[in-house]
Amino acid sequence: MEQPLAAARRRPPAAAAAPAPPRILPLLFLLTLALSSCGAAAASGAPVGEDYVRPPARNFGAQRKALLGLFPWSKKKTSSSASDPQQVHVSLSGEKHMRITWVTDDNSVPSVVDYGTKASTYTSSSHGESTSYSYLMYSSGKIHHVVIGPLEDNTIYYYRCGGQGSEFQLKTPPSQFPLSLAVVGDLGQTSWTTSTLNHIKECEYDMLLLPGDLSYADFMQHLWDSFGTLVQPLASTRPWMVTQGNHEKESIPFFKSGFQSYNARWKMPYEESGSKSNLYYSFEVAGVHAIMLGSYTDYDESSDQYAWLKADLANIDRKRTPWLIVLFHVPWYNSNFAHQGEGDSMMSAMEPLLYAANVDIMIAGHVHAYERSGRVYKGGLDPCGAVHITIGDGGNREGLAQRYHNPKPFWSVFREASFGHGELKIVNSTHAHWTWHRNDDEEPVKTDDVWINSLYGSQCIQDSSPEFRKILMSP
Repeated sequence: MEQPLAAARRRPPAAAAAPAPPRILPLLFLLTLALSSCGAAAASGAPVGEDYVRPPARNFGAQRKALLGLFPWSKKKTSSSASDPQQVHVSLSGEKHMRITWVTDDNSVPSVVDYGTKASTYTSSSHGESTSYSYLMYSSGKIHHVVIGPLEDNTIYYYRCGGQGSEFQLKTPPSQFPLSLAVVGDLGQTSWTTSTLNHIKECEYDMLLLPGDLSYADFMQHLWDSFGTLVQPLASTRPWMVTQGNHEKESIPFFKSGFQSYNARWKMPYEESGSKSNLYYSFEVAGVHAIMLGSYTDYDESSDQYAWLKADLANIDRKRTPWLIVLFHVPWYNSNFAHQGEGDSMMSAMEPLLYAANVDIMIAGHVHAYERSGRVYKGGLDPCGAVHITIGDGGNREGLAQRYHNPKPFWSVFREASFGHGELKIVNSTHAHWTWHRNDDEEPVKTDDVWINSLYGSQCIQDSSPEFRKILMSP
């Protein structure tokens, strides 16, 4: 029976998520896509979704090793030389540019990156900036940020940080479809995390998206260093685009402002996108406009973030970027007992604006379980609303959120309490393939699989234009 559309306008059903791939795609392509996915479909008869109960980890003693291995304020020496690059990761920095970030214990190392398209042959060089910070009894190393480019699309580059040390290589994203995105939230530093990262490593992806809660340092600053070391094998080869979560706050009233460590270590392209804060920004890649919002900075209609969001949305050209994706930490649609209602105030302020802009997919973390909705708006099904995905199950030390409200809300399509990661393969301007891969010890099992139609070219965009213009013009 059709569900009522609560406080939402009815639109053509063609814009809703599609259960099967479009007929125009060749059969050979679909077979190739299925075979190349990271993990087979769940075995016939195996528990899936709410019926699944995750078995205990095989190496329970390793789960909290990252938290117990060091005195809370010490730094772990990860390199034989103080000048060698550590914790290397890359991110986008405007069109055809990328930012290389790394840490050295030697403050005299220059912030320079040499790079080229052949191993050990560097034809270009870029200089950048550096920073450092102190936190209670902890002092960081020298944190380098260097932007390189312009770069060719879909190309492997070899690079060296600080004029010496190991050679790294990265691959730039493509300039057109298809585009493959790995998605993971609430990562942490446990053996579950390691398993998730290993599964992602097996995949062919162009970029990783992380909607908050990275290191779970929680004031113990050495855990930022160990996290940087843990993710370096992946984060140094593909751009990691992140936004902040509650575990990045690390504020001490009257003594330390929030997000000091996060902002120093994970600089995102906020200035390039016209934002005043590293806590919210946007970027474009291969036909996708992605917006990273801050759940833990002001977001009401009088805030800087809201004003920036309106300006950013006004500049989007859906012909150039037909897909519009938004990430933030606290989910708006959540049927889990954990963190229930925490996103309501942000949703009240921003959902009308993002709905009028015809956002396709919204991705959040925070809840340590997986859930995917249908297209929703104001609590009701709406074929012109966004698909909401909660993926705060990367492997953090706090464990899983295993209790869901029953009966399941009509907008909730699939939910399961297990660790894992997601993959979003954007095939063309109208169709994307989303899969979620349960991280079941050594074997990644694909248990959620759906084709999503974009709102680009739909009646939704045509009908919402007057409403969108009205919101953008409001003070």
